[in-house]
Amino acid sequence: MAFNIASSPHAHSRRSTNDIMRNVILCCGLGFAAQWYFFGWGVVFQVLFAGSLAVLAECLVLTIRKRPLRQVRDNSALLTGILLGLSIPPLAPWWIAVIGIFFAIIVAKHLYGGLGQNLFNPAMVAYVVLLISFPVPMTSWLPPASISDHPVTLMESLHVIFTGFTADGFSVHQLRNGIDGVTMATPLDTLKTSMKAGFTASEAMESPVFGALAGIGWTWVNLGFFLGGLVLLKLRIIQWQIPVAMLSALFVISFLGYIISPDGAASPLIHLFSGATMLGAFFIATDPVSASTTLRGRLIFGAMIGILTYLIRTFGGFPDGIAFSVLLANMCVPLIDYYTRPRTYGHS
Repeated sequence: MAFNIASSPHAHSRRSTNDIMRNVILCCGLGFAAQWYFFGWGVVFQVLFAGSLAVLAECLVLTIRKRPLRQVRDNSALLTGILLGLSIPPLAPWWIAVIGIFFAIIVAKHLYGGLGQNLFNPAMVAYVVLLISFPVPMTSWLPPASISDHPVTLMESLHVIFTGFTADGFSVHQLRNGIDGVTMATPLDTLKTSMKAGFTASEAMESPVFGALAGIGWTWVNLGFFLGGLVLLKLRIIQWQIPVAMLSALFVISFLGYIISPDGAASPLIHLFSGATMLGAFFIATDPVSASTTLRGRLIFGAMIGILTYLIRTFGGFPDGIAFSVLLANMCVPLIDYYTRPRTYGHS
């Protein structure tokens, strides 16, 4: 069932759910292309595999619930699968996506009643379940191809995903070796691990994985999702309050932390252009179902995600806190909306 959405009764241009979801998927393209370029063919497989599984799971549940299968054409399940696929490390085992899609589509979406009824962002529910349950494969990101000792081809990627090793016997751990022979992680993970080991932030950033700005590859990935997000704003598919509030809050609090302790905190640029910041700001936090619906509420909701992301990255046990922040903010949406709802005309 495709919902028609318009801002007012006098608005004649209505967008269906299908159109909205399709445009969001297309706007993911730049970030996806950058991720593919820097991290290899595994990115393509994870996105296609998770997207296909999501559509199949949606068809299965609709059949069980005796709902018309045409509802799958709203593309909401496909978008959930793509977002989860973009969040999974390129060479994660195939069963990671299977378990993730089960929780995203069946548990987080349809057990709450289906599209429009879910309290939490389905893709982030799946990601958090996977991260907590399988932390090793979910944090085994490859270094960018330019600093890797073992660039991975398409066939090698598929071999690793389905068997755990390349045809030559290299494991994921060996493939993660950079040009200096040291196993490499994402910039945020490298920074957190190094600072826990007693290094300063500037010393941690001497790792080859950082390169310029916020990390080799990750800067371009975030710029890709940022540009895609601007297109969504231009098309008025999302509203500006949530991404602007989230990025502004993250910038301000990380800037204050950096000013107070430059050797003990990451710079604002690293927080903004590394990890899943831009993907979270424009494509995840703006989910119209699980996000706040009032004007002031969206500002509070976005700022809450930005602040929580910084706190988790700085003081928590996980290097990137986007998923946890979004879910925690989702919990607060009913309260936020209750206290920020606009006054009804004619009532005090």
